[in-house]
Amino acid sequence: MPAAALLTLLVTGCSRTDNEPGPGGVTVSEAKALDDAAAMLESRDSAAPAADPSAATKETAE
Repeated sequence: MPAAALLTLLVTGCSRTDNEPGPGGVTVSEAKALDDAAAMLESRDSAAPAADPSAATKETAE
């Protein structure tokens, strides 16, 4: 029984909290927020229709 309790404490001690420093000197929660924001921006970019620059030059030439 004491071995199981010790193992549980060791495993929970390995998890990171949200306020610990993460990659790049930001906290784990800040890194998650930045990842979420980047994913949102990337999804907006892929959802936007592609502009055809040749169509704009044809209209101005007429």
